[in-house]
Amino acid sequence: MNNKLKTFINGFLRENPLLVLNIGLCSSLGVTTSIFNGIGMGIGMTFVLVMSEIVISIFRKLIPSAIRLPVFITVIAAFTTIVQLVLNAYVESLYNALGVFIPLIVVNCIIMGRVEAFASKNKVGDSILDGLGMGIGYTIVLAAISLIRELLGGGTLFAGTALKVDVIPEAFRIGIFNSAPGGFLVFGVLAACLQAWKQHQKNKTDKTTLKEKVQQEV
Repeated sequence: MNNKLKTFINGFLRENPLLVLNIGLCSSLGVTTSIFNGIGMGIGMTFVLVMSEIVISIFRKLIPSAIRLPVFITVIAAFTTIVQLVLNAYVESLYNALGVFIPLIVVNCIIMGRVEAFASKNKVGDSILDGLGMGIGYTIVLAAISLIRELLGGGTLFAGTALKVDVIPEAFRIGIFNSAPGGFLVFGVLAACLQAWKQHQKNKTDKTTLKEKVQQEV
């Protein structure tokens, strides 16, 4: 597989920041009560991640190792502030819904981990692909968790927007999905499904390899 494509899709499944690496869970489970919030948070995180990786990659050879963490935090904080101001100015409903989780992007382990482990060691082009891949993978998982929690817990889709649709009558809604335990439950099920799929793929590969080995021996 092309190295650049591998870098881009790495964050989808193989090293998905939520389901595989299990980092950044606090904000993820806190905002995923509706699809609107989940996608909004994902887009904001992706923007901060990509822009931070670009800046760190450009100046990676000029940043002294002794102060790299303060520099990383300053760069991340600058782009987080941009997201916060833009949401407050143009998407106030989302700004109010996400609340404290917007400024907490600064200390999100996903961003800090990628700028430290990848952007500070690789070229700009690769860093952009890494940031986009990780951000899209993060957003997809947020959207999936949000979809399940909003549908089963609130009985709606796209709550908080003009596209809001009531799907499940109130009597059949499962309130636990609106709470933190419901978020952990959905996350656990999705993580288990991903692990089951990865194990299935591994078993298929092992069987193919064994079959080829037997054929060669024969």
